[in-house]
Amino acid sequence: MTASVATAPSHRMSTEERKVLAGTLVGTTIEWYDFFIYAQAAGLILATHYFNPAGNESAALAQIVAWASLGISFIFRPLGAIVAGHIGDRYGRRITLVLTLIAMGVATVGVGLVPTYQSIGIAAPILVVALRILQGFSAGGEWGGAALMSVEHAPIGKRGLFGAFPQIGVPLGMILATAVVLLINLTIGPEAYLAYGWRIPFLLSIVLIGVGFYIRRSVDESPVFLEMQELKSEESAPLKELFRTNTKEVILAALIFIANNAAGYLVIAFFAAYGVKALGMSRNETLTASLIGGFGWFIFPLLGGWMSDKFGRVRTFQLGYIAMIIWAVPMWLMIDTGNIVLFTLAIFILTMTLGPSYGPQSALYAEMFPARVRFSGISIGYAIGSIFGGAFAPMIAEMLLTETGKSWSIGAYIAIAAVISLIAVSMVPRSIQDINLHPEKAR
Repeated sequence: MTASVATAPSHRMSTEERKVLAGTLVGTTIEWYDFFIYAQAAGLILATHYFNPAGNESAALAQIVAWASLGISFIFRPLGAIVAGHIGDRYGRRITLVLTLIAMGVATVGVGLVPTYQSIGIAAPILVVALRILQGFSAGGEWGGAALMSVEHAPIGKRGLFGAFPQIGVPLGMILATAVVLLINLTIGPEAYLAYGWRIPFLLSIVLIGVGFYIRRSVDESPVFLEMQELKSEESAPLKELFRTNTKEVILAALIFIANNAAGYLVIAFFAAYGVKALGMSRNETLTASLIGGFGWFIFPLLGGWMSDKFGRVRTFQLGYIAMIIWAVPMWLMIDTGNIVLFTLAIFILTMTLGPSYGPQSALYAEMFPARVRFSGISIGYAIGSIFGGAFAPMIAEMLLTETGKSWSIGAYIAIAAVISLIAVSMVPRSIQDINLHPEKAR
């Protein structure tokens, strides 16, 4: 492949491009709403409602087990990525997006219907974990399809900005989930929320899934995939071909994502629980802080995607990870004050580091892989990175806090992960910026 860094020509966004961006954004937002309400329930609810045997031994152990139930689904993300990658590279990006959305919705509504441990005993945590695994399976295929639909429809010179739209679906999902939980808390009160109100966000997912399904079905198939279909006779099994030719890229993609995903899951789940349980803050205060952090996470990836079109993907990633290394430990001085303003500001500044190391991800990953294995490559790389990054980040944070008693040790863990990701992204050739994404024979 020959790389060509191009200056973005004047471009008026077409109706189809708007539909693509809306489809990737809305669908991804709904997917991650589902994911985040589980993460928040893991921090506040599941330890007492579903993991009682561990809770009888130690409240801290029960919380660690609850965080582990959050992380276990990440182990199944690569399997979801493999299946979705095969479908996406063989049968299309669009059908994969629809299927993953439905699977996530079924799992989420199911969690909201599972009786507690007090009602059905050991079957309760087993069912919750099984549904959580289904969430992880569908999430493993969701991101790759959304990323490619946005980037492969993008005009030259605007891939970073277009690719940032599925990225901001993550913070928008967090904002929506946090806002719903906060509203329910304010409406029915903390006691009723703990008793039954926590189920409402899970059950509301059925409405959101219907909206997302309608929007995604209306989006046209990726033009790159349509060209691949015309060249179908030369394609081999995508997964076998991927590891024969692009193993290095899969490993780099995984390592690049580790730090951003680990830090992101602290924002998603850990900080709210830490504020309540360790600092004595109210649940509404910490949820409000998480909500404001979600708005920061929404703004800065868009800026990061735009920056990557102007200054380069690798350079933008490097900026984000260097900032994360610098901020990871000092932020705990503000968090541990228990002051709501400083607590919120610390989280918001952390999201500033997440933007440059997240917004350009879709475009960077798409440019790292050839068209014939692109869906499989970016999905599997992303899924593996999420295992070593966010899968057990809240659990590791809880264990570090329990063992050391020092919150800054969590910051040191994030800083080490950021160093690893910084080295990995620095190994990506800058010459791939704006490389031709179409199948070679279609160029």
